[in-house]
Amino acid sequence: MQSLEINQTSLYTEEITLFADVIVPVAVPNTFTYRVPREYAASITTGLRVIVQFGKTKVVTAVIARIHNKPPEKYQAKYILEVLDDAPLVNTKQIELFYWIADYYMCTVGEVLNIALPSGLKISSLSKVQFNPEFDQPALLTERETEIIEELKKHQSLNYDELARFAEVKNVYHIIKSLIQKKAVIVFEEVREKYTPKILKKIRLNPFYEDALYLTTLIGELEKSPKQLDVILNYLKFVPVLRTPELNKKGLEKSALTKANVSESSLSTLLKNGIIEQFEVIVSRFEEDLDFVEAPTPVLSLSQEKAFSEIMQSFQTKDTTLLHGITGSGKTEVYIKLIEQVLESGSQVLYLLPEIALTTQIVVRLRKVFGDKMGIYHSRFSDNERVEVWKGVVSGKFQFVVGVRSAVFLPFDNLGLIIVDEEHETSYKQFDPAPRYHARDVAVVIAHRQKAKVLLGSATPSIESFYNAKTERYGFVEMKERFGNTQLPDIELIDIKAARKQKLTKGDFSNLMLDTMGLNLEKKQQTILFQNRRGYSPYIQCEDCDTIAACPNCDVSLTYHYSNQELRCHYCGHHEPMSKTCQACGSTKLKTRGYGTEKLEEELQIFLPNAKIARMDLDTTRTKTAFQTLINEVESGAVDILVGTQMVSKGLDFEKVSLVCIFDADRMIHFPDFRSSERAFQMLTQVAGRAGRRGTQGKVLIQTNNPKQKILQQIIENDYKGLYQDEIKEREDFQYPPFTRIIKITLRHIDQPNAEKAAIALAQKLIEKLGTPRVLGPEKPLVERVRNQYLFEIMIKLEKTINLKGAKAFIAEQVQNIALSKDFKGVGIVVDVDCG
Repeated sequence: MQSLEINQTSLYTEEITLFADVIVPVAVPNTFTYRVPREYAASITTGLRVIVQFGKTKVVTAVIARIHNKPPEKYQAKYILEVLDDAPLVNTKQIELFYWIADYYMCTVGEVLNIALPSGLKISSLSKVQFNPEFDQPALLTERETEIIEELKKHQSLNYDELARFAEVKNVYHIIKSLIQKKAVIVFEEVREKYTPKILKKIRLNPFYEDALYLTTLIGELEKSPKQLDVILNYLKFVPVLRTPELNKKGLEKSALTKANVSESSLSTLLKNGIIEQFEVIVSRFEEDLDFVEAPTPVLSLSQEKAFSEIMQSFQTKDTTLLHGITGSGKTEVYIKLIEQVLESGSQVLYLLPEIALTTQIVVRLRKVFGDKMGIYHSRFSDNERVEVWKGVVSGKFQFVVGVRSAVFLPFDNLGLIIVDEEHETSYKQFDPAPRYHARDVAVVIAHRQKAKVLLGSATPSIESFYNAKTERYGFVEMKERFGNTQLPDIELIDIKAARKQKLTKGDFSNLMLDTMGLNLEKKQQTILFQNRRGYSPYIQCEDCDTIAACPNCDVSLTYHYSNQELRCHYCGHHEPMSKTCQACGSTKLKTRGYGTEKLEEELQIFLPNAKIARMDLDTTRTKTAFQTLINEVESGAVDILVGTQMVSKGLDFEKVSLVCIFDADRMIHFPDFRSSERAFQMLTQVAGRAGRRGTQGKVLIQTNNPKQKILQQIIENDYKGLYQDEIKEREDFQYPPFTRIIKITLRHIDQPNAEKAAIALAQKLIEKLGTPRVLGPEKPLVERVRNQYLFEIMIKLEKTINLKGAKAFIAEQVQNIALSKDFKGVGIVVDVDCG
């Protein structure tokens, strides 16, 4: 008997308990270990999304980073609640990248996952209430509570909002709390996946009638019901069933028949009688955008062909190449040929653009060549649209994606090429929340890990990238000619200070600028007016007591927005109605100071009444389609003058724009930042490059109080190399990037002394090991208070030869010590690696 038991036992293998380390989208440093339920043990793998309980009540979507059989030592592992995917939506290369970003940018891997994963792929939890069937003391309930219980009995469950509507109260929580205490209800979390596929309702003729005899019989029978016959005949116009029966299987959108003015009641009768069938299909949200005219690959000019060959040659020895092509040189056509070549080899391509403003025109050009093989990924798309692109990359539907900085997180696993267009743009840097990554630099890391190539393109490269090219870390290719041999625009400086003295101005416009715009209007040419400040006026001032309307939460003035008749803070979002009297002295003498795009638009309409004027800034382009609508209006000639912020500088290409006017150049040049000259050169050169891109030479007018500034002469001469030589010498002398890495630490607290004490304490600890040359501050930033918190900044300069990993570990330790100190409770600390 004993031997029989031994033999039976040997038939079974020992069951191994599996555990999964998961990344939760929360700002905690470690992964958490969960127990894998038996039913998932055979299929569990890294990269799957799972639902886990985090803390007492929170339910979150996590991603499996590792599978093993070692239970955690410090806590009892909870079970994974549910596995969401049949196959991983996050690959191992992405998980490795998440850890690298967390390490390099000094944040948690949970913060990286939270930014990386589109919110449509994260589960949302919704508190719901149901009647407790074990409750047997109705006498305990109030009249209102009894009504709520009766309502709950009619439904399986109701959420808080539904209960509030039924009870006709704004705050239903105290009622629910009372019911919970009386054990009359159960509160639970209903977990929902945010992504929902797009479902299209379609109809088709019953396959029985695909036979000619039966279809003829049906038509004969329906002669007595002419409206039903009309439905069938209209359907046959769209779907010739007898000639191509396979089309009947695909069916027809129901809306196509209703648009044909058929009787909807007759259609319903045919559906009821089974002559027509209704069915649903899941479709891509991008199908409606596929109305494009195919175009062949553009034929390259001699200079473009030369650049293409040099890039390919550079890729033989360098993983990253910088393409320095002047504005209008035709870099996009070179990109297209490179993309085609890589796609033909079977590899993936990522094309990064700095902002959605830039994607609008380029996407149209790319779609003409690549059609529906191309995915588009940016923040203006809905959660569902972004999920479809993510899943399209996983499935192989999209081998090529055009996107903004967040596209670096897409699940590529076979990249051949990453193009970073306008690589100098500050939009590639994320400032809030963590991870505060730079998409250009992350792209270089991704390419290195996937053995892909990176092409950085710009007419005005960042000093760091140009330095890397000069020191031969990157390859370097130049395009010195504009496409079609069009000349660079003629740039003229206007001394606005002298013009005011001579009374040659209207408002803050010089007569020369207004007259030139008027002449351009007569020639039926278009003008761009650039002012990098939105709103109507930067601030409102009382003429009697000089009080300036200020934000109650931040140390900044409130910007006046005329269209909404309100004052807004561009830091915290606070807004309030525009007052008719000074809030300090009661005077009615309130004066707008300075110019925003809104005010320029208004004044131009007065000075040039016949001009059709439009505005491109954050306020006019908030919706997904607003960019495209505005660009279509400019391209069609419906706009004579486009007033805009930096959005107008980013890659826009308008055939009839022959004049660019820069209203105020000085504000950018004198901004207190070590990159101000570089950024002023980039911005002004880029916006100037919008003029005269086709045919005749364009003209640029720049208003300034000091025409003799060296940087303005460099812009006129398009002397990027001169700017670079000045900048690189100064940065070497004062040890700024590219010779050092800068880590900025910002401390903030609602109490200024607390913030300052914490900043001083942290700076002293850092100086003890890193030394005073490396640690600067603490100092108050330009804006000392934001969202009612006082700020202090510490700047750390780390030379390239230092042990970066060790230095960061030390910095992180000191930051944590301050954060844990009882003396500095409540002080927030933000670490920004490679800041701004």
